[in-house]
Amino acid sequence: MMIVITGTIAFDYIMNFPGEFKDHVLPSQSHQINLSFIVNKFAKRRGGTAGNVSYSMGLLKTPHTLFSVAGSDFEEYRKKLEELGIDCSKVSIKEVEHSSTGFAMTDATNNQIWGYFYGASDHIKDLKLNSIAKRGDLILVGPSGAEGSMSFIDQCITQRIEYAFDPGFILTQVKNEDLAKGVKHAKYIFGNDYEIKLIKDRIKSSENEWKDKIVVTTLGEKGATVAAEGRTHKIKAAQPKALIDPTGAGDAFRAGFLAGLEKVLDLKTCGEMGSTAASFCLEEYGTQEHIFTKQEFEKRYRQTYGHMLKF
Repeated sequence: MMIVITGTIAFDYIMNFPGEFKDHVLPSQSHQINLSFIVNKFAKRRGGTAGNVSYSMGLLKTPHTLFSVAGSDFEEYRKKLEELGIDCSKVSIKEVEHSSTGFAMTDATNNQIWGYFYGASDHIKDLKLNSIAKRGDLILVGPSGAEGSMSFIDQCITQRIEYAFDPGFILTQVKNEDLAKGVKHAKYIFGNDYEIKLIKDRIKSSENEWKDKIVVTTLGEKGATVAAEGRTHKIKAAQPKALIDPTGAGDAFRAGFLAGLEKVLDLKTCGEMGSTAASFCLEEYGTQEHIFTKQEFEKRYRQTYGHMLKF
């Protein structure tokens, strides 16, 4: 099984606000919001959902294909990924455009506000899976703009390729009927607890319609759950040495989970690998600044879950 990672390749501008957003939002004036926040930390980092997942899979030495579109500013980014042995040959370059760019602000309680410019990622919708994937492979359909994500879903349905649906940022863009289609045909669904509830509310689905899905729900400091075949596995959160920045932890979780799938491990172990990978991401400021060795990963896994992991 080849795992194909889709989604965006981006540069993130990450800022920290030392207060709490809620202290500056007046409920009586919610119809007219005009706010400025003075931040005390700023950094430019490599990011994008596909890039983030691919990076952590590279740390885990998990074979996969990165399938996305980047702009003329990708060269330095490419070198960093290739240092981990990641094949970037399937990344299409748009020379006259910038890569996607995200602007994130995090407050003292880890609430976040994002702004996003798709840039070169607007062309993801033109990528063709039949050039790299076949039945038996698994596609991670990450946020690629509503058109890009739905294009991959339609291609997976037509070509009968299994996929994991991770709508994330496109939930504010995608139509309810397209969201329902994405869920209906998915084998795996990824999201945090808010996103999963929002998906269920928007498509008005019954629990019966989800019974054949593997639903992976991240819960922040409370860990995660992996629901499948009428059973829910509760995943304990692996603890970082220090909580520096939550940005990208969800993508690191997906990387760990997918690495477990590639090794044909059981779903609970996949979830535990996801939580372990996420804990390393939390320790650094940015989505691709963490690093770990196989031995360090296995040690933290053993300390958290009480048993050995060999992968």
